[in-house]
Amino acid sequence: MKLFDTLSTMGHEQVVLCSDSVTGLRAIIAIHDTSLGPALGGTRVWDYETDEAAIVDALRLSRGMTYKAAVSGVNLGGGKAVILGDSRTIKSEALFRAYGRMVDSLRGRYITAEDVGTSVRDMEWIRMETRFVTGVGGVGGSGDPSPVTALGVYSGMKASAKFTWGSDSLQGKRIVVQGAGNVASNLVAHLVKDGAKVLVSDIYADKAKALAASTGATVIGTDEVFSTQCDVFSPNALGAVLNDETIPQLSCEIVCGGANNQLQQEDKHARMLKDRNIVYAPDYVVNSGGLMNVASEVTGYDRTSVMRQAEGIFDITMNILVTARDRSMLTIEASNAIAEERIRKVRHVHGSYSGTPVIRGS
Repeated sequence: MKLFDTLSTMGHEQVVLCSDSVTGLRAIIAIHDTSLGPALGGTRVWDYETDEAAIVDALRLSRGMTYKAAVSGVNLGGGKAVILGDSRTIKSEALFRAYGRMVDSLRGRYITAEDVGTSVRDMEWIRMETRFVTGVGGVGGSGDPSPVTALGVYSGMKASAKFTWGSDSLQGKRIVVQGAGNVASNLVAHLVKDGAKVLVSDIYADKAKALAASTGATVIGTDEVFSTQCDVFSPNALGAVLNDETIPQLSCEIVCGGANNQLQQEDKHARMLKDRNIVYAPDYVVNSGGLMNVASEVTGYDRTSVMRQAEGIFDITMNILVTARDRSMLTIEASNAIAEERIRKVRHVHGSYSGTPVIRGS
């Protein structure tokens, strides 16, 4: 991997490698673009096969955060961090406090939050060492962002239904939900309440069974996720699940889910979906509710306003789908173009971010 060539191609401003031998911390912080404001994005804990795989994931995720903020109207840049290791075994107060010191050294260019493999408790440990963290509990904190993320995915799914079938109702629709984590669990609750027929799967079978038991959904095996007949396929686990192997197996009309970077190769696999007449709701658009939630902490958290913003993902998604149709574009091309135009105009006004934001409650 030619790291600097990759950074130049993807447009990253900064990548920081973090190491602490005492706590076992090995982390990567990627800052993609700060034209709109300080980079905000979650910290993911994952057991990557190689260090290179971790770097690539951090780069892709941080770029996605830039586009997510831009298309959703949030005045923040894009960043992301990954901590290497198994989240079930490596997490400790000392590790997250050591990581918090690394975040603090960036002096506000990067603000972190919860992500896959981390929790509100982990954010509170980070907060002991830096004020540049959101998603914490207590007064002024937003806590777990997954309910807001799920509401945004649900709103984007209803917009996709309206675009595809002429009605935003999901009643009676057969929906395969991949993943049974926090976002998926909240999403399934919305779908079941709407009268959808939900089938859920997770690599951890106990989580899928627990979610099904609490909601009335049906469990399917991980080997059935892509081939099961459905109206909507909703990826809510990890990325790159839409690829050469899986797309030919799909029998749905819509793909709409909360996972980041669902397309293994953005243009190629978006084209494959379109060629199969499958409507793809860009992931960074429909899952932007979580960003809206933690971004609100920067200026003073307002839950009512955040939920209203998340519901507005319906209109954002519809605009992208209609724009793509009317201009004969891929939906990911349409959303990228909208995001890039906003970034271009604001960058002209104030360039990249170098100051220190004031986070209320710090």
